[in-house]
Amino acid sequence: MCQKIFSPKQLKNQLPLQEEQKQFINQSRWIIKNIISKKDSRFLVIVWPCSIHDIQQALEYAKRLKEISTKYPNLYVVMRTYFEKPRTTVWWKWLIQDPNLDCSNDIEKGLFLARNLLIEVAKMELPSASELLEPLQVEYYQDLVCYGAIWARTTESQVHREMASGLDFAVGFKNWTDGNVDVAINWILSSNLSHTFLSIDENWQVCKKTTQWNKYSHIILRWWANWPNYDSDFVKETFEKLNQAWISTWIIIDASHWNSGKKALNQIKVVENILEQKNKNVVWVMIESNINFWNQSFNPCKDKKEDLKYGISITDECISLAQTEQLLDKISKSMS
Repeated sequence: MCQKIFSPKQLKNQLPLQEEQKQFINQSRWIIKNIISKKDSRFLVIVWPCSIHDIQQALEYAKRLKEISTKYPNLYVVMRTYFEKPRTTVWWKWLIQDPNLDCSNDIEKGLFLARNLLIEVAKMELPSASELLEPLQVEYYQDLVCYGAIWARTTESQVHREMASGLDFAVGFKNWTDGNVDVAINWILSSNLSHTFLSIDENWQVCKKTTQWNKYSHIILRWWANWPNYDSDFVKETFEKLNQAWISTWIIIDASHWNSGKKALNQIKVVENILEQKNKNVVWVMIESNINFWNQSFNPCKDKKEDLKYGISITDECISLAQTEQLLDKISKSMS
C-alpha cells in the first residue's frame, strides 16, 4: 500500500523560512565551515540527545542552551535536532517516523513538527544539526539545517554519498561500526566529487540531479573495534590518513556512544582527555545532553507516552543541562 502525502514545496509554503532566519542559517553554515577549515578559531560543540521525542522539551532545552552559549564567545554551540535514526533492529525510529510514540507512523505530522521546530530554533538564533538518514525526507527541511551528520550504519551507502555532495552545509561521517576509518575517508572523497543520480525535486517530481561537491565533508570518530578512539595516538593516525588522501578538513570526536561506553558521565572524562591533548587537529566535539540526567526505556507499541518523565532521553544516557554548562565552561577555559 502506498499513501500519497504533501510534497516538500507544499510543506515549505505552509511553514516558510523568513528572510531573517535564512540569513542566520547561511551565516551559521559559513561559521561552521570556517571552523572546520581552521579559518575560525572557535571550538565547535554539538549538544542534545541522539533523539527528539518531545517538541516542548526540545524548545525548552533550545531556549536554555541559547542563554548558556552566550557566556562563551570562544565556543560555537550547535543544538542536535535529530529526527531520524538508523536501527540495527526494529525499534522506535524517531520523531518523523512516529511522532505520536504509539506506532501509528504519522509521517506527515512528523515532517510538520520537524520543520516547525527547526524554524523556532532558528528564530532563537541557535544553529541546528541534523542526521541525514532518509534522502526523500531531507528535501522537506534541508534549507533549515546548519550542519549534517551521516551515522556509521549509512557511511558506506552510495546514496548518502551522492546526497551529501549536493548539500550546502558541512557534513560529518562517522567511522564504520567496527571502527574502520578508511570507509569514512572513502565517503569524504566521494562526497568531494560531483555526482549525477535519480532524485526528486520539491514538487515530488522524479528528476536527474547533478551536484557540485561538498568540500567540507569530514570524519567523526565514534570508537574503534571495542575500544575508544579519541586518544592522541588514534587521532594522530587518523589525521595522517586524511593527509595521505589529500583531505584538508579536521576531526570531530563523538564523546558519547561507545567512546564513553554508553555511560553519560564518561563523556566528561572523554572531553577532559581531548582538552589535555591540546590537539589542534580536533576542532569540535559531540555531547549527548538533555534537560535532566540519565535515560528511560520506552517501547512505543507497549508503553504509554503519558508515563514518560519530562526532560529525560528515551534512547542513550545523557548528562544534564547543568552538567553540560559546567563542561562548556571547562572547554572555554581550556582555550583561554
